[in-house]
Amino acid sequence: MKVASALFLLAVALVHAQSPTPPVPGRLVDLGGYRLHLNCTGRGKPTVVFSPGAGDFSFDWYLVQSEVAKFTRACSYDRGGEAWSDLGPAPRTIHQEAYDLGRLLHKAKEKGPFILVGQSAGGPVIRLFQQRYPQDVTAMVLVDAFHEDGRLFINGKLQKLRDLAKDRPVPQVRDHSGPGDGLSDEGIAKIKEAIVKYDMKPTIDPPFDKLPPEIQKLRLWALAKYSHFVALDNDFNAEEAETFFKDHQQNPQPLGDIPLIVLSRSRDEYPARFAEQLSAEHRAQQVELAALSRHARQMIVPESGHHIQLDQPRAVVDAIREAISEATHSPAASPLH
Repeated sequence: MKVASALFLLAVALVHAQSPTPPVPGRLVDLGGYRLHLNCTGRGKPTVVFSPGAGDFSFDWYLVQSEVAKFTRACSYDRGGEAWSDLGPAPRTIHQEAYDLGRLLHKAKEKGPFILVGQSAGGPVIRLFQQRYPQDVTAMVLVDAFHEDGRLFINGKLQKLRDLAKDRPVPQVRDHSGPGDGLSDEGIAKIKEAIVKYDMKPTIDPPFDKLPPEIQKLRLWALAKYSHFVALDNDFNAEEAETFFKDHQQNPQPLGDIPLIVLSRSRDEYPARFAEQLSAEHRAQQVELAALSRHARQMIVPESGHHIQLDQPRAVVDAIREAISEATHSPAASPLH
């Protein structure tokens, strides 16, 4: 029995061993002791910047970025700890990510103003980016973006994230990382233990099976990295959601007249007993996101789930084309130069 258990653990360990790092598409940019991955393709103005959802990667934008790069510059990135990017400073807040994204583009000499595209958790990132770097944003596209009043399953309960806030200030952003920000041997051991305990095998689940085979291989590699398990280790998620909520109450249209397009899913996949409530809340919150700007439009994309960029990539590409057109003709948008 002991021999069988040992063989089982060995087999699982081999399955989850860290694979060799694939070649970097794009470049790694040093931000101060840590590097973030940036992949820019195509030429033209303005440059479109894609922010991924929680647990997602730069290459999950492949179906959209490959098309956008045919008519303008397009950049995707990996947040700290994901794919080729180093972990970077902890805690890994949305504020830190937005700050890092600005420095990443600047150090890579990618010139704005930018069209920002954020899916799910990437939505709050690009909203904070616009607050920090307003002169660098000429239009925005939210792709089924997370709303600060949204509910999540937390500790087995359906709760509003912001209700868990502990009235703490969000830590200041940092421009460097230190020894305590990386993964410790103890941390890696705990991750390995969890992988074995819960048999956490990387898989390609729908809708990621719509990506090309070579991109699916990259996804399997990135999902198995130890740093992936802590890339979203943000103890201040609730405080950031609460800050967003309060700011929104005080200033319902913080984007002013910046062109904004909100793409919302048509298909909900909630547990049956919560489906009616959560679907209604989601629809209402997507309408609220479309009200962030006086120059906004919302579209419910047919036959799409949460990852609209995979289910209906053409809809996202068309929205980006429209955003570029609106930015070109809108007096409120940062001039394209």
